[in-house]
Amino acid sequence: MSVAAQTLRPPFRTLMFLEGRAISELGAFLGALPLLSLAPKGDGHPVLVLPGLVASDTSTRPLRSFLKGRGYAVSGWRQGRNLGLRQGVQHAMVDLVHELNDTHGRKVSLVGWSLGGLYARQLAKMMPDRVRSVITLGSPFAAGPKATNAWRVYEMASGRRADEEDARFGGSLAETPSVPTTAVFSRTDGICAWQGCMEQTTATSESIEVESSHCGMGHNPAVVYAVADRLAQPEGAWKPFDRGGWRSLVYPNPDR
Repeated sequence: MSVAAQTLRPPFRTLMFLEGRAISELGAFLGALPLLSLAPKGDGHPVLVLPGLVASDTSTRPLRSFLKGRGYAVSGWRQGRNLGLRQGVQHAMVDLVHELNDTHGRKVSLVGWSLGGLYARQLAKMMPDRVRSVITLGSPFAAGPKATNAWRVYEMASGRRADEEDARFGGSLAETPSVPTTAVFSRTDGICAWQGCMEQTTATSESIEVESSHCGMGHNPAVVYAVADRLAQPEGAWKPFDRGGWRSLVYPNPDR
């Protein structure tokens, strides 16, 4: 991790106070469902959705329900609230990826919100033969642990130091997985420094910028559409997100 990444500061308090937008973003999601039905349909492969810190599968239900309607075999993480890498959490996630892969006979796409996205990246590094793609939503994998407004909550919930990385769980967080990877981020994220949520651009990795709160990212209409678009990429024929046409009005240029 670069020195610049280590010294990133968390978002200003003003942005943190604006996280209340998440409620209106849920309303916008419900209102946008007719338009979201135009998103590409899936091919039936399994998708595992991982929640953020102190959240549970309840928080990802809108996204999971939508993806199920698009034709995917969708699963929550089935571990209650995400309280960090407590004992047994890593093994349970690994076992679930194995289960979904074996049951459906196809590779699993991983969608992780915030802390869940950190898990998704590490699982993909450990099991590239079982993981099809990774999508992270506001996940601070490229920043120091204190570049968020939630690091103290993490330490209290998990009983671990925020800067404690487990080499047995995929190694360095900043290292890009070998499978197609998309990082969705917002410059108005009130929890995580947006710079630390961006992926380096390669032939199989990218960043997509949205205008969203952190707490509403899992049901923000622009995010939901982007997730559906990325999951619909044919296996072995992944292409970067196309911002052309009307999409340029919704998705800013992340490199600006």
